Amino acid sequence: MTENQTNKSSSKAKILTLDQISAGGVAFRWKNSNPEVVIVSVKPKLRWQLPKGIVDPGESPEVTAVREVREEAGVETDRLDLIETVEYWYRSFRNGKPVRFHKYVHFYLLQYRSGEVSNHDHEVEEARWVSFDEAVKMLAFKSEQEVVEKAREVVAVMGSASN
Repeated sequence: MTENQTNKSSSKAKILTLDQISAGGVAFRWKNSNPEVVIVSVKPKLRWQLPKGIVDPGESPEVTAVREVREEAGVETDRLDLIETVEYWYRSFRNGKPVRFHKYVHFYLLQYRSGEVSNHDHEVEEARWVSFDEAVKMLAFKSEQEVVEKAREVVAVMGSASN
């Protein structure tokens, strides 16, 4: 083996791969017969996204979704149903070493019960209620735009059933 081949193979050291489970939600409310959803702008990148976070040890994704919406968006909700689980990969660092994460995010449809979006936590720059159309335009991630579209279909059926 040449020196160059040795260096190449040693630079291809195995990168630790970890699963990471998160949960969040499309929290919605009715305002003047029109549905609105809550989205958050998270620090430091200030991009609009759905409220979500890592599932704590011993916590179910369903509980995490409601908790994260309460913390990041300031509102209490009731969990209705799972919309979708989004799956993707990303790289980061842990203890100064590169890590590859296989991420699963469970998104739930959550119905607003109470609270104010101004009561969000320190991780969030702003939380706001927007229409489904505005949410789809503002959300930074295509996968979250698709989750909101699926939620819109369910909420539309709920709205027509209540009329």
